[in-house]
Amino acid sequence: MALARIHSIRSLIGCHKFSLLHRCYSQQNTVNLSDPAIQTYLKHLMLEHDDLHSKLRKSMDETRRLLEIKPIVNVLDQRISLYDSIESLKELIKKDGDGEMQKMIKEEAQIYLKRMKEIDNDLLSILLEPQLSEGGVLVEVTAGAGGLEAMLFARQLFELYESHASYKGWQVDIASLERSDMGGLRKASMLLSGYGVPELMRMEAGVHRVQRIPTTEKGGRIHTSTVSVAVLPQPTEVELEIPERDVVIETKRASGAGGQHVNTTDSAVRLVHTPTGTMVECQEGRSQIKNKEIAFQKLRTLLLEKQIEEQSSKINSERKSQVGSGNRNEKIRTYNYPQDR
Repeated sequence: MALARIHSIRSLIGCHKFSLLHRCYSQQNTVNLSDPAIQTYLKHLMLEHDDLHSKLRKSMDETRRLLEIKPIVNVLDQRISLYDSIESLKELIKKDGDGEMQKMIKEEAQIYLKRMKEIDNDLLSILLEPQLSEGGVLVEVTAGAGGLEAMLFARQLFELYESHASYKGWQVDIASLERSDMGGLRKASMLLSGYGVPELMRMEAGVHRVQRIPTTEKGGRIHTSTVSVAVLPQPTEVELEIPERDVVIETKRASGAGGQHVNTTDSAVRLVHTPTGTMVECQEGRSQIKNKEIAFQKLRTLLLEKQIEEQSSKINSERKSQVGSGNRNEKIRTYNYPQDR
């Protein structure tokens, strides 16, 4: 059994995907980091990382590969540094005969060993995590039941996704913002693209429910509100080409917040796809060129969705199954503020 396991791991050396490793070992306790084959595989990853990192010019595949293995190499660097510290303490124990100093060194060594165990668990988690891919999605956040409180929650959820995307290094383009009078959002959408976007954002689709005392509540009562989130695949230009003759492009002055610039330039863009009657608008950016680019990407996403719906009735119900009707009993996640959970 052990020989078969080692053979399986060795077959991974030079492999550019982690999914095979994930299929071979579904649980952390089945992988031993001291296994010679695992050690060889990790050394190979570090050499590959150094080679890719040293290249001044990288292809798209090389850049993607570097992003893929960087988290593993970062953890390995921490492990190597910690291992060196532990070895240094061992040398001190041999040299220093003082009882009190020996005790202090051993206590520090225990702290290092505990941290080493945590790092090993982190490393195993990364090695066995599901394979991620490069891609993009359209995220739509819509206020559901709860009135003004639901709109405020929609804004918070939308800003949370935007902040998380920036933290992950994803590209974020705001497609639309429909604001309410109290500073909330009736409906908003953004385009996200980057490594891991399709897999990680797909889990956010559905109805999110919040239970808390609204700022507008005078009696201190807890209200329950909902926000529905739809996550739709974003096609590339290659996947869906739109002939220019099929699109009517209109420009106008943007409305809403933005200062004097809003009223002095025709930065807002509206696209109408004449064969289907699909219309999209974008006015969030200051640049007409950028707004046009975002509007076309949103149009591609909507047209691809329509194509899929025509081909399969199953896909036709995808958005409905994700967001439902926005009722309080249709939820994938509850945010309970009074109980902090």
